[in-house]
Amino acid sequence: MEREDTNNGVATEELQPVSEPAGEASEQREASAEIAKLTAERDRLSREKAELQDLLQRRQAEFENFRRRAERERSELFEFATMDVVKTLLPILDDFERALKVESPDREYARGMELIYQRLFEALKKMGLEPISTEGALFNPHVHHAVEMVDTNEHPDQTILEEYQRGYNFKGRLVRPAMLKVAVNQ
Repeated sequence: MEREDTNNGVATEELQPVSEPAGEASEQREASAEIAKLTAERDRLSREKAELQDLLQRRQAEFENFRRRAERERSELFEFATMDVVKTLLPILDDFERALKVESPDREYARGMELIYQRLFEALKKMGLEPISTEGALFNPHVHHAVEMVDTNEHPDQTILEEYQRGYNFKGRLVRPAMLKVAVNQ
C-alpha cells in the first residue's frame, strides 16, 4: 500500500510493526532449553558430588574406628599375654616369700634371697602387678578368697585375721584373689 507524502509529493510505503523472524525465536527457545538442560546437569552433578563427599567422610570415619578398634584389640592382646607371664611367675614369688620367712643361720644366703625377691617383685610391679592389701581390711568376696572362717567375738565380723597367700591385680584386673583367714561372728 502506497501513500503519498504530503510534504514533498513522494510516495512512501506504510511501515508495519516489525515481527521477529521465525529463526530467532527458535534460537531463543533452543538456548533456553540448553540452559535448562545445563542447569539440571549442574544440579545433578552437585548432588552427586555431595553424595560422594558424604560417602568419603563415612568411609574415613569407619576406617578411623577400625584403626582404633584394631589398636585397642592389639593392646588388650598384649596385656593378656603379659598377664599370663605374670601369672606364671606368681608361684615363684610365693616361694621366695615362704623362703624368706624361714629362719636361717646363714644370714648372707637369706640376704641374697631377699635381694632376688625384691628385684623380681619390682620388675613385676613395673609391668603392672599390684598386691592386694589385706592388712586391717574387711573381707571383700570380689578380691578375697576365705580359706578359713573362725568364729570369734574378739574381732568384728568379716575382719581379715591372717593372709595365707597374697592376692594380686594386674593393671586393674584381678589376677589372683588373696587367700585369707576371716573372723565370723554368729
